[in-house]
Amino acid sequence: MNRSLFLLSTLLFGFYTVLQAQKPKPKYTTDIELQFATHIAGISKDTIFVNKGSTYSFTVDTPEDSGLVNTSATVEHLISQVHVTDLSVQQYSVFDKDGTIKKAGFLAAGDKLQVVSADGNRKKNYHIVIKPGAIGGMLWLEEKLFTVNTKRPLTLHYIAGQRSPDATVRFYFPPGISVTGENTTVNIIGRGAVKLKDLSSQSIGRTGNRYSYSRVGTYQISKSVDGSTTLILEHLDLRPKNGSDVVVCINDVSFRKTGDHFFRASYTTSAPEKLNSAGVGYEIARLPVYNFITDFRRVMPHMCRYEETADTYTKTSFTWTATGNSSAIQLLQSADRGNNWTIAVAHIDAKHGKAEVSGLNPGKFYQFKLLVKDGQHKGYSNAVSFYSGKVDIRQFDVKGDGIADDTKEINKAILQLSLAGGGTLFFSKGTYNVRTIHLQSNVYLYIDKGATIKAIKGADAPEATWFSDKKYRSGLSPTDAGPYADPENYLTKQDVGHHYFQNSMFFGERLENVKIIGNGRITGDGNLVTGDNVMKNAPDNRADKMFALKLCSDVEIGGLYRKDDLWYDSTRDEPYYIKADGSKDFDTENMLQIDRGGHFVLLATGTDNIYVHDTYFAKQSSSNARDIYDFMGCNNVTVTNIYSKVSSDDIVKPGSDCSLGFTRPARNYKVRNIIGDTNCNLFQIGSETADDIMDVHVDNIYVLGANKAGFSISTNDGAHIKDIHLNCGHTGTIHSRSKMYRSYTPFFISISNRGRILGAAVNRYKFDENGVKHDELLVTNINIGVVENVLINGIDVMEVYAGSSYGGKNERWKQYDGTQKRATPIVAGYQLPNAAAVEGGLNFTLPNGKHTGYIKNIQFNDVQVLVKGGNPITDTAASPPELGVGQYNASNLKLQPSWGLWARHVDGMIIKDCWFRFEKTDDRYVLFFDDVKGIKIDGARMMKSVLPAGIKLQQSSLISANTTMF
Repeated sequence: MNRSLFLLSTLLFGFYTVLQAQKPKPKYTTDIELQFATHIAGISKDTIFVNKGSTYSFTVDTPEDSGLVNTSATVEHLISQVHVTDLSVQQYSVFDKDGTIKKAGFLAAGDKLQVVSADGNRKKNYHIVIKPGAIGGMLWLEEKLFTVNTKRPLTLHYIAGQRSPDATVRFYFPPGISVTGENTTVNIIGRGAVKLKDLSSQSIGRTGNRYSYSRVGTYQISKSVDGSTTLILEHLDLRPKNGSDVVVCINDVSFRKTGDHFFRASYTTSAPEKLNSAGVGYEIARLPVYNFITDFRRVMPHMCRYEETADTYTKTSFTWTATGNSSAIQLLQSADRGNNWTIAVAHIDAKHGKAEVSGLNPGKFYQFKLLVKDGQHKGYSNAVSFYSGKVDIRQFDVKGDGIADDTKEINKAILQLSLAGGGTLFFSKGTYNVRTIHLQSNVYLYIDKGATIKAIKGADAPEATWFSDKKYRSGLSPTDAGPYADPENYLTKQDVGHHYFQNSMFFGERLENVKIIGNGRITGDGNLVTGDNVMKNAPDNRADKMFALKLCSDVEIGGLYRKDDLWYDSTRDEPYYIKADGSKDFDTENMLQIDRGGHFVLLATGTDNIYVHDTYFAKQSSSNARDIYDFMGCNNVTVTNIYSKVSSDDIVKPGSDCSLGFTRPARNYKVRNIIGDTNCNLFQIGSETADDIMDVHVDNIYVLGANKAGFSISTNDGAHIKDIHLNCGHTGTIHSRSKMYRSYTPFFISISNRGRILGAAVNRYKFDENGVKHDELLVTNINIGVVENVLINGIDVMEVYAGSSYGGKNERWKQYDGTQKRATPIVAGYQLPNAAAVEGGLNFTLPNGKHTGYIKNIQFNDVQVLVKGGNPITDTAASPPELGVGQYNASNLKLQPSWGLWARHVDGMIIKDCWFRFEKTDDRYVLFFDDVKGIKIDGARMMKSVLPAGIKLQQSSLISANTTMF
């Protein structure tokens, strides 16, 4: 059983034991019943029905042709999933048809289970019948109790026991619950909640025509004569596993009588064989309904930014479903764990079911409950807990001595605090060794100065999946068709780091309101891997992410907040805060220190409302660092005050991939005060661009070094990237001109057609491009993407060469000596080869009929470019190739025929008040436009070289040009 089910099974077992306590207890019986079975379909008087079946399940070690696994019931399954009805100790034995005891292995026809009673005087044999069946799923309710004659939502979660395409899930509701297309929402594998009536029209994401699904699913509702209701959801793709497979929420549910109400679910698989689950065991959920108020709960604040005030921990709020009796409710509190209760001094809004208490003593454990004095709901409500301060992690037997493995105790503390309604766990001075920390909703981790959370080997294993990812783990060559062989395999559409999540130092899935804040340190300590061959490592060394957040919301990671802007002092090689009077404050002790973060410091996928800030990367170590912040299909993201001394990959990267089993668009990014040195790009949109990315606003960047680009936008998989703004003041005041030093190219804005989405198809073609022979893949059914509305303002570009200090040993930055790579600022759309140049012709047309993907409406304002120069006039003959499959770097474009700006396949370009200079005379063109429509140049100043015009137009149209040569 995985860890997400363990908590649920624990809670369900508590309810189960209550049920058992209400039953008469026969003495020393041999009659048995199910104990939350997953592999047993049922028990009759003397017969046990057990499942047989199969499914696909790949670990990272499974050979590509060995994913079919046997899911049939074993001896171990049987003995662990039954018990005698009196809960007494008994002896179970399984015998085969020849009477030989069977201690392990799969059950077979003719086997028998023998039960010997606790007193040894009774013995009973059960015949074992094998029947096809799916592994039982798990059903649970968010609402553990319910109050009679009140209206509130009722939410059911269901996880199928095994993965399947084209699955059917059935929910059975007790009498009295109305399920309609209008009052009920459904969320399938984390795609987002929609009304039932809108399920069939919900977006399936961006796909090609080789994907077999055209809709997320369909539904049917049927009612029985006894008033019960069945909801059937059909044609669901349950191959991806993203937590709850199905979440059903019914609004305004009301029960008219007290007692137990039972809910049931089951599912049907379609492949590799058709199997039904039995709808027993974990697929049954019980909801007790009482007269008293059952949903009294503490409201955990959802503040975007953690800030402590005088009443942060001495004031708390509560809510419950209002009962209609608003005049006779009191809030009671206890400071001695429920031994004594007093009336709390509180503001109570009983009409709306709200209360607030303040002035609590700090550092105390409180309990609260409601007292309803009269009426139908008379009595005490359920009790809730609150600790008026940060909870010291050492209260949970956590050592923090840098020697012990604290993983188990920290996870226990987080889970307990989450079950208590949430709070803040305080990590005081010390070193806490961890493997994988399981984050929980409403729990904040506060890492104090002097505290270090350190990764050790042995993190959780990568999750098992329906598909194998071995056809694409590290890259995609122009001739490798493997990733497209199965158009529905979502694991082959991005590299291995993106589609496994559990092999992380911190992991969270389907959580909300999570914070990791403070001015301590988090380090991977060399135990988080950066390489693409991570899965070839030993099983205890496959963790490659510091934070992995999947389909979460309301997340904060960062130091102690300062409202001041962070900037950089080149003489000290240190960041500083700009104080209100404009002076420099080099005290950065408020910042969260992170180093050795592995492949990703943060991989956030399908996660919304993220705030990361005030973080210092690589202060103590610059090794084992690759991507810093990767946001895949995330919305409403704020990144501010980030300093990265050095890393080997992108520092801030919005994108969208297929790792969830579907694509998700991304929009609304506010990125501000990003300073860093990288072996890749400081800021990059892409290269994963499976869905659209829009409304990205970046202000105040300081590029210390970038061996690819300082500012990069690449759409490679058909996405529409739109409304991207650099230094437009949309995140706040532009306090300084942005700076860009030691970048291979300052700007790389490009399109290719890699087509890494579900349903994509490719063919291999040979063609000639400007006299160069090509033999490579072309994507045949995915439209070429679009980059549109890009505005770049106020930036100084100098030292244009690949000069990152990444990998340097003896000096921070190596001065330019003529050997380092360098490229021109680049804006490059993409064009398919001409049919006449293709052997056998170009035998496909893209869905939208377009042959070229243009970058539209791009504007450079007040950009000052100073390049190294030195190229001869013969380099004006350079003809950069189109970007083929697997090519999304500026280096793929080889040499450019200009030094100030090179642009191709652009529709609408403005260059206003820009300067273009070189340190050493460069005899190439200043500006080169190839298939660029609608060029406007206003106030451009350019240094002279051999070419008097300085501007080259090739199949391009110049609307106006106001330039000065000097």
